Amino acid sequence: MRGIFFDEDDARAAALVLARGGFEATVVRERLAGEDDDEDHPWAVVTDAPMIQLEMLVETYDGWLDLDDETPAAPLPLPDQPKRIKRPPVDPVVE
Repeated sequence: MRGIFFDEDDARAAALVLARGGFEATVVRERLAGEDDDEDHPWAVVTDAPMIQLEMLVETYDGWLDLDDETPAAPLPLPDQPKRIKRPPVDPVVE
């Protein structure tokens, strides 16, 4: 789980609070897709702390919570036959 912060000092303060609580907390630079300026990248605190504790720190320092979705989604079931959009074909009348 990660907490994203715009200010490095806020990220380091949140990591310090988590470390003092006995949790692992690492501060890394978060690279956002499409962001050109290296100075505008936010900071991420990666931790194993409970979500509620990180959520409170994120709210305190005006950041956001980024949940790691480690479980892949189950594949969707595929149909056995093509789906008919129009009316089913009618058998021709033989006279």
